[in-house]
Amino acid sequence: MDTQQQLDEFQKRIDNGETIEPKDWMPERYRKQLIRMMSQHAHSEIVGMLPEGNWITRAPSLKRKMVLLAKVQDEAGHGLYLYSATETLGAERRELVEDYLYGNAKYSSIFNYPTLTYADICVIGWLVDGAAIVNQTMLAKSSYGPYARANLRICKEESFHKKQGYEMLAKMADGTPEQQRMAQDAVNRWWWPTLMMFGPHDSDSPNSAELIKWAVKTKTNDELRQHFVDRMVMEAEAIGISLPDPNLKYNEETGHWDFGDIPWDEFWSVVKGDGPMNRERMRARRKAYEDGEWVREAAMEYARKKKLREGKAS
Repeated sequence: MDTQQQLDEFQKRIDNGETIEPKDWMPERYRKQLIRMMSQHAHSEIVGMLPEGNWITRAPSLKRKMVLLAKVQDEAGHGLYLYSATETLGAERRELVEDYLYGNAKYSSIFNYPTLTYADICVIGWLVDGAAIVNQTMLAKSSYGPYARANLRICKEESFHKKQGYEMLAKMADGTPEQQRMAQDAVNRWWWPTLMMFGPHDSDSPNSAELIKWAVKTKTNDELRQHFVDRMVMEAEAIGISLPDPNLKYNEETGHWDFGDIPWDEFWSVVKGDGPMNRERMRARRKAYEDGEWVREAAMEYARKKKLREGKAS
């Protein structure tokens, strides 16, 4: 059991801005919260490969195919960074993966929406990766060292993804009338789900206050969402894209953009498994996992035999 003295000393380290490393003492609740949050982040990166991977062969040019292929590969790498970081807390990767494939672990709700046109790929790069950067820049300052360092590396790649998406969307917005309609339609469909990515309002979040107390997060869901909206309004205006919110208005008093009510009923429905693509995403991931079982077994057997050979040689 964690003693009050241990908890007080741990909180003092957090308040002093110290970084917690894997071998340091930490409250069991802190460890469990990190495992939940980090593994959910890792799952999201892996599932996030599916909406875009579906368009690699249908991208409009060889250049765009190469760009999209590289991006999907990056997302796989992000998942591996995060699974590795989670393992430093004593978690087993296989258990983490099977918990979201067959259990109750969650991943980001944004990846349960379909990509109907190539314009969706552009908007995912701009909006979804843009939201990810806002969140991950904050997490790169997390109190847990391995998580902070993983996000620092991820942010460098996500920043490039966001710039790619914005550049592609700008070209469509400056293209033919049909391309312009596709671009605007994609923004209309992805805007509100992207705002949901930051999570529920802080008053409705069961974890936000505790994560901020321990400096796993340094800003609230609502603060991050507001920062994102303020940035996107300017970027949308620069390329002639409209954001689908009639209540969007600059507030002179706060210096921020006010925006309309987020459709939280839709958010909770998707989180509970009733989104447009929840079942299809899980079928695809389970099939990939089960079809790849022989590869994992072969790799483990090779590692076992290699270790035996090295032991005999020494």
